[in-house]
Formats: sequence, C-alpha cells, structure tokens
Amino acid sequence: MSEGVNEVATAYAPAALGAYSQAVKANGLIFVSGQLGIDPATGELAGPSAGEQTAQALKNIKYILDAAGSGIEKVVRTTIYMKNVDDFHEVDSRYAQVFIGSVKPARVAFGGNDIPKGALVEIDAIAVA
Repeated sequence: MSEGVNEVATAYAPAALGAYSQAVKANGLIFVSGQLGIDPATGELAGPSAGEQTAQALKNIKYILDAAGSGIEKVVRTTIYMKNVDDFHEVDSRYAQVFIGSVKPARVAFGGNDIPKGALVEIDAIAVA
C-alpha cells in the first residue's frame, strides 16, 4: 500500500469475506469495512435476531478500532444495512447501548438489502484515529 495508508486487522473480529481489509487507516481516519454479526470464535452469526447480530457487529467494530489504536467512542459516521427495515427499532436499541456519548455518530440506516451469509444486519464505520 502507499505511504500513509495502512491495513488494520485483528483476530478478534471475523476475517474479511472477500478482497478487502477489515479496516484501513489513512490521514487520521479509520475506515472499518462492513461488519456482520459473525462471532469470530465460531464463524457463525451470533444469533437469529437483528438485535443479536447488531450487538456482535458492533463488538467486531470495537475490536477492529482497538487494533487501530482508536476506539468506539471515536466513531464519527456509521452506515447500517438491514435486510428488513422493520427491524430498525431493535437494531437502534442495541446501537444506542454502544454509542452512549453526548455526541452520537452521524448515521445512515436503510433496509431492503441482501446481505452476505444470510445476515440481517451489516454495519460499517468511520472513526478518528
């Protein structure tokens, strides 16, 4: 990779499912690729509900940010992809348990997505290093 652009990876989050990095650190920012609610210990979805999968996806993001020398409290932007927009309140409830600071990340959330591995939720994030 070019100077100033570094891959971030950790065994505490699932390996990438394709030709991409778990995250990339560049210009003082960390770009975390979309995380499914996969438990890295089993390689399987953390549970059948959108809430369980959201909680695990956010744990995966936290571990990736920790490996990058950042933290979940430094997230400035997220995107939430849901299979079913009717899961929004369940997803938002789990999300609100993680982002508890006075300034919440900017966010986009939308449904109607076909997500790899039959997941119900995928979340990506951008954080300050």
